[in-house]
Amino acid sequence: MTKNVLDIGNCDPDHNALKRMLTSGYDVQVLRAAQLTDALQVLSSNAVDLILINRKLDIDYSDGTEVLKQLKQDGQFRHIPVMIVTNYPEHQQAAVAEGAEFGFGKLQYKEAATHERLGKFLDKKA
Repeated sequence: MTKNVLDIGNCDPDHNALKRMLTSGYDVQVLRAAQLTDALQVLSSNAVDLILINRKLDIDYSDGTEVLKQLKQDGQFRHIPVMIVTNYPEHQQAAVAEGAEFGFGKLQYKEAATHERLGKFLDKKA
């Protein structure tokens, strides 16, 4: 069964690279939002299985962790697993402290640890 992943805050090249990585290995559809307001619209009309938030939103370079905090405070969406996309372990730890799952960075798309983390929430392609 195809799962939905919501990508929040990535620029076009990064979104396309993330989408390629996800769709090549997992049975997923990748949805997209630029910021929290767009994300809430997507979430209100789609069942989403995993949310990936860029640490720095492309639209205004604001902190993606703030989007994470807002989503985790919303009773309607707090159950959805969220990962922050960043290469920096200290930012991963800060996101986990706010309720996120330990995520991955753009330099880690091919690493086994990234796919172990994603595999908890997504089904591999047959």
